[in-house]
Amino acid sequence: MKAQHNNTGKAKMKIIEIAFTGYPVSDLKRARQFYEGCLGLTAARTAGDETSGWVEYDIGPGTLSIGNVAPEWKPSPGGGCAALEVDDFPSAMERLKAAGCPLYGPMESPVCHMVIVSDPDGNSVAIHKRKT
Repeated sequence: MKAQHNNTGKAKMKIIEIAFTGYPVSDLKRARQFYEGCLGLTAARTAGDETSGWVEYDIGPGTLSIGNVAPEWKPSPGGGCAALEVDDFPSAMERLKAAGCPLYGPMESPVCHMVIVSDPDGNSVAIHKRKT
């Protein structure tokens, strides 16, 4: 197989998938209460303890991770956003409201329905449903 090259003449890196999306959190125990209690996720892997560690939630072929393992990795309300696809958007909205999650939206576009929820550190998580 012939290597692909970019315009610098170096071999091109082939990215095959997103390994994980990670969010820094300031209080791991509080964050787990949000991700597991409010969003209903189940931890697939953990490292460390409830004060300093890393937690991974497998979602389909991807992984959403939270942690506070590096002092220079800080939560940022203006940072990135992971969008979690749900099978039933109205039921997801009911669950989020019942759990008292802070919501921005819901919003509708020509291709989807979505609501943004903030974790305790202000990280944005989109709850998303593609239209057929």
